[in-house]
Amino acid sequence: MTTIIDGRKLSKEVLAEIKKEVSTLPFQPVFCDILVGNDPVSAQYVKMKKRKAEDLGIHFHEANLPENITAEELKKEIKKINKIPNMCGVIVQLPLPSYLSDHQQEILDAVDPHLDVDCLSTIASDKFYQGDISLAFPTALACMYLLDSIKLDLKTKKIVVLGQGKLVGKPVAALFHFRELKVEIITRKTESKEKIIKEADVIVSGMGHGQYLKGDMIKKGAVIVDAGTSESNAGIVGDVDLESIKGIAGYVSPVPGGVGPMTVAMLFSNVLKVAKIK
Repeated sequence: MTTIIDGRKLSKEVLAEIKKEVSTLPFQPVFCDILVGNDPVSAQYVKMKKRKAEDLGIHFHEANLPENITAEELKKEIKKINKIPNMCGVIVQLPLPSYLSDHQQEILDAVDPHLDVDCLSTIASDKFYQGDISLAFPTALACMYLLDSIKLDLKTKKIVVLGQGKLVGKPVAALFHFRELKVEIITRKTESKEKIIKEADVIVSGMGHGQYLKGDMIKKGAVIVDAGTSESNAGIVGDVDLESIKGIAGYVSPVPGGVGPMTVAMLFSNVLKVAKIK
């Protein structure tokens, strides 16, 4: 019997708590998700975050910037947004238009690190990897929250992270290390990876390799948090082939409905943290 770790349900509980705390603040926090250009998928994500912010009592500052903006102009705009009164979170919606991709890090670095609720600026990211997790990567926090929700004693478990991407693999592994837990990271170059995966009690996957993880690759009772997303004919799929792991995995956080909704909750949890120290 495989139990689903329901990210939608858990995120609703977290967001309800955030809403309650926001209502007690002496001011209304402001949040901004900067959209450059008119990519429809990015626009949908921004719209969804706007709805969530407003539902929480957080004011959403609109910043829809034209496709032809230069990197310098964009950095100036970001610096202006940083200074808006009661601003408690600024993020840049990725991916940026391709002509800006060579400037991506300097653009992200224009976000004030104290407002960087995505943790993608160099200063905020460096602070995180030095062990200051007052603001941490929302997707990595989401993975840990989902794992914590089933109250496993992780000290006794063999933990494996698939992939070492900037948003999931690398920061999730760091969060395990900060808890003094041993973790094995698997990349394309890892030798004997099938053997390592098969022995794992806990797997966090952020490869973006659609339905890679099959039932015959995991041990009975394994706990899997799927943080990978890929496009397929059936829509968005995760790294886990859900059908084949049913009845073999002990727990699974699926795609969709797992890490995604929880990431949004963790993003607004970061906004609340900023608001509380303003």
